[in-house]
Amino acid sequence: MEEQQFPRRTDEQSLGDLLKELSAETAELVRKQVELASTELSQKASQAAGLLRSVSVGGAVVFAGALALLYAVISALTALLAQFLPLGAAVWLAPLAVGAALVAVGYSMIGKSLERLRALSLKPEKTTQTLQENTQWLKAKVRS
Repeated sequence: MEEQQFPRRTDEQSLGDLLKELSAETAELVRKQVELASTELSQKASQAAGLLRSVSVGGAVVFAGALALLYAVISALTALLAQFLPLGAAVWLAPLAVGAALVAVGYSMIGKSLERLRALSLKPEKTTQTLQENTQWLKAKVRS
């Protein structure tokens, strides 16, 4: 945050002038804090949106992978299982195995993105810090 220079108080200033000056400085400070909070929250929201897009892409990849490989893998697995099991059992066991594998991969992708999303702090840390600094500044200003 830029440090703004305000006119120095002289002994000739009246209490009313001092209060006007303090009011103006406080209003400027509040305006800058709101601006900082808005900017910081906007950045955090943008990060969250990016992570949510990643979750969506992970889901789409799971779905596309399931469609692209489903027919070929299930057919191959059915043929393999039919050598050891009756065809009726192989027909339902092959899609079950393929579906379980696809769900595991997709769940892993979505889980990683959600974990990163949970770790994202939405607290406006810079704003909180400057509010504390401004409180100290205001206390010092009132005392002087």
